[in-house]
Amino acid sequence: MSNQTKRTITERRKFLSLMAQSVGLSALGGMVWTGYLVEAKAAPLLLRPPGARAEADFLKLCIRCGQCVAACPYDTLMLATPGTQKPLGTPYFIPRDTPCYMCVDIPCMPVCPTGALSEEGISVIEKGEKQWAIEKARMGLAVVDMESCIAYWGIQCDACYRACPVMDSAIKLEYRRNERTGKHAYLIPVVSSDACTGCGLCERACVTEKPAIFVRPHALAQGDVGKHYIKGWDAKDVQRVEHLEGLETTVTNRSKLSPQQYLNEGGLLDD
Repeated sequence: MSNQTKRTITERRKFLSLMAQSVGLSALGGMVWTGYLVEAKAAPLLLRPPGARAEADFLKLCIRCGQCVAACPYDTLMLATPGTQKPLGTPYFIPRDTPCYMCVDIPCMPVCPTGALSEEGISVIEKGEKQWAIEKARMGLAVVDMESCIAYWGIQCDACYRACPVMDSAIKLEYRRNERTGKHAYLIPVVSSDACTGCGLCERACVTEKPAIFVRPHALAQGDVGKHYIKGWDAKDVQRVEHLEGLETTVTNRSKLSPQQYLNEGGLLDD
């Protein structure tokens, strides 16, 4: 075999080898990118730090710097890592492990350099000065599983109620008669969506093996009544729909028939 032929074969092998490497790297890059996209959109159950904007806006603004995590004195916040099916590098917390302890000075929020954590919803103006108001945070909403909550069984338990930092506001105890015994009262925990901060202290305190009260993002914990129904007696609910277009107010007139006439419209009372 001549030197020219050997040189041609060697160059061809180099070319084929380079092509194979390029295809392999492209495939690997595609797999990595697909995995990143999957994790970037996954985990709708994540709870964010106080002051976090709506999830879509939060993900656009968060630069994954980790400053909020470093500022948390209780090590509540964590950064999502590869393989956890959570948007990579973003901060979150798991209440059952370590809840948010509602720091009055909210150290995790001011250090955010991009506004992904905003002071708008967790501050008030008092005497002309801006003051932090951690009780206005809305990290999520506590939900009670009535079937596994032992208070609904009739066993006296107020662990979540006692742990709540805004006791008698976010969680109240409702007294109900225990029909089974006829002697005792149920002490039922009832969560108010208007006051719950989503801190997760109730979930952490729950005595059952798997918590019967747990925090979920508002979008998952609550329904949406829409614009077709409104509590006309509630000024706050009226404001909810004032800006909407195409609303129609319908009034159902009360029947002028007596109960006997109403029931007999179909001939039910005829002999």
